Amino acid sequence: MAVYTHLGAEDLAALIGCYDVGDLLSAKGIAEGVSNSNWLVETTGGRFILTMYERRIDPADLPFFLGLLDHLSARGCPVPATIHDRAGASFRLVGGKAAALIEFLPGVSVDRPTEGQARNVGAVLAQMHLASAGFALERANALGPRTSAEVLTGCGAEALAAIDPALSAAIAFAEQVAARWPHDLPRAVVHSDLFPDNVLMLGEEVTGLIDFYFACNDMMAYDLAVTHAAWSFSEGGRAHHAAVGAALVAGYESVRPLTSAERAALPLLAQGACLRFVSSRAQDWLESPAGALVTRKDPMDFMRRLAFYREHGEPVFAA
Repeated sequence: MAVYTHLGAEDLAALIGCYDVGDLLSAKGIAEGVSNSNWLVETTGGRFILTMYERRIDPADLPFFLGLLDHLSARGCPVPATIHDRAGASFRLVGGKAAALIEFLPGVSVDRPTEGQARNVGAVLAQMHLASAGFALERANALGPRTSAEVLTGCGAEALAAIDPALSAAIAFAEQVAARWPHDLPRAVVHSDLFPDNVLMLGEEVTGLIDFYFACNDMMAYDLAVTHAAWSFSEGGRAHHAAVGAALVAGYESVRPLTSAERAALPLLAQGACLRFVSSRAQDWLESPAGALVTRKDPMDFMRRLAFYREHGEPVFAA
C-alpha cells in the first residue's frame, strides 16, 4: 500500500467518472506497505479504496483476486466487494497499469491484538476457507518455500549480510524447509497475507479482511500458520504471545477443526511462512526504488519468529 504512481486531480476525476459512484470529492494517498499504490477516495456517493497495481501482481491474476472478493462477499464473509465500472469491468487500465475500485469497510487495524480479537480472526479465517468452496477460478501459490529459497539465493549471502549479519543463514534454512514441505493437506483458497493491518475491527468484531492480492489455492493449515506468525508476536518478532496464538487457533477450530496431520505440520508450515516474509522483505529492502513513498520492512523481524518456531516446534500449537 505504497504510493509509487502519482495521479493528478484531472486523471483521478476521469477515472472515478467511469464508475457509478458519484463525483470525486477527494483522494488521499495511503503511504504504507510496498506493493501497490492506494488512495482513500471520497465521492458524492461514498468512500472507496482505489488501488493501482505496481509490483509482484500480474494483471492476468486480477480476475482471480477481484472475483474472489465478490464470491466471498456474496457468501457473507466480511470482505470488500469490487466496484465494477459502467461497462461491468472489475478493473481498468490507467497509463498502462491496472487499477480497481474497492468497497470501503469500517473498522481499524489493531497493533496489539487481544485474545478475543485473535479468536474472532481465527474463526473468520476458517469461515473464509469454507466459503471459498465453489469459486470457479484457481491460482497457484507463487510464493511457496521453493520460491523463498530462490529469492534469498538471488539476493546473495553478501547482500543479505549487509542488511544484518544473521540474515544470510536464511538461505540454508529455506532450502531445508522446501525439502520437507508437505503437499497433501486439505486445500482451499487462502488469503496467505493476513497480518493485523489486513484486518479491520470494531472492538473484537472483525469488520473486514482486506488485501487479497496474495490469495491462492493452497493448504488451509498454511494460511493459519501465516496468520499465527503475523498475530502472535510483538513488534520486531522479539516476544511470542502464547495466549494470543492459542486463541487464534482455538477460534479457527471452532469453525473448522484441524486434522491430526495438519496440526503436526503447523511448526514446519510456520517456518515456511516466516521464510516467505524474510525473502520478500529482503528483496524489497534491496530493490525498492529511490524516492518512492514507501516504508521498508525489516526482514529480521521474521528471522526472529523463524528461530522461535525452529526452537519450540509443535508445543507452540498444542491444544
